[in-house]
Amino acid sequence: MEQSSQDRNLPASERKLEKARKDGQVSRSRDLGHLAVLGTGALSLMALGPVMFDRLRVLLQQQLSFDVQTVNDPTVMLNRLQDMAAAALVGCVIFAAITTVAVLISSVAAGGWVTSLKPITPDFSRLNPLTGLGRMFTKEKFTEVLKMSFIAAALIALGSTYLSSTMHSLAMLVLQPSRAALPMLTEWLSSGMALLLVVILLVAMVDVPLQGFLHKSRMKMSHQEMKQEHKESDGNPQMKGKLRQRQREISQGNSIGAVPKADFVLMNPTHFAVAIRYDDKTMRAPQVVSKGADLLAMKIRDIAKSHSIPVLQSPMLARALYANAELDQDIPASLYTAVAQVLAYIYRLKAALRGDGPMPGEAPQPFVPPELDPQSKVVANASAA
Repeated sequence: MEQSSQDRNLPASERKLEKARKDGQVSRSRDLGHLAVLGTGALSLMALGPVMFDRLRVLLQQQLSFDVQTVNDPTVMLNRLQDMAAAALVGCVIFAAITTVAVLISSVAAGGWVTSLKPITPDFSRLNPLTGLGRMFTKEKFTEVLKMSFIAAALIALGSTYLSSTMHSLAMLVLQPSRAALPMLTEWLSSGMALLLVVILLVAMVDVPLQGFLHKSRMKMSHQEMKQEHKESDGNPQMKGKLRQRQREISQGNSIGAVPKADFVLMNPTHFAVAIRYDDKTMRAPQVVSKGADLLAMKIRDIAKSHSIPVLQSPMLARALYANAELDQDIPASLYTAVAQVLAYIYRLKAALRGDGPMPGEAPQPFVPPELDPQSKVVANASAA
């Protein structure tokens, strides 16, 4: 009830317009189709008429010529009938093809090309007389009735004026020879058809934008429909969160292959593992090449040990990097100092293993800003509560 009572005063979204197009609901102008049929038909008759009349005249002369062989052979008349029928059929097919193409072009020009079977699919709900009666008293039907009444009145007035002004000349055609009367009759018909087409053209010029306006009016949406569409487009927030979490897990799992390239691995001590790599020639800052939690952290640790990569226990730094650093991206600037201390220790450790210096002491536990440590946030929130 609440949704039905809302005014549809918002323009239709692109999604609704696209869905309506798939359902076959686009702006169409019948008057543009009428203009295409009448105009193309008239031009086709004027262009093809002389050729067809000449062909029919030749065939008619053949039909009306008889000799002894024609009278004695009945198949000759049958062949002549077939020739006449074939000529008439070819003319009708050409005329129908031209008008059909014109209708298709006018439809595409008005509303674009639509490939949908829904408009011609049987809809038994339309058989309800009450529903049909309701559709008779709509804004679109009222506009259609006014338009058709105007067209009918204009055509009747124009036709009556044209007939009354040319009736005397038309009656005088009976006094003219047939060769002179036919061209004059053709000109009379062409002039009358041209006047009628001018009326249809003017109506079509008004009807095409009018149908576009009415179509947009039908497609308007209420605030509730707009909110519902945004919700459907964005999706359920919980489902999106789960999807992003799954994507992160897949990304982290795929990063296992980068562990052998790391300079060292930080752990906490078993829940989180972060593999760090730094190349001063190609990198502006150290980068996290792999990270994982729980079982994935254990796998990162095992791979690092199998490739003789140092594994250090630094709980706060490991948690901060896991929560705030993205894969293959520079670590946060606030963690530069902490990671630099660990890197310095790793360089001294590797130098000692090569025999180039003394063995360093205990691994450093660098300072990490509390706001970057997820566990510190949890403790702070619990204290505040």
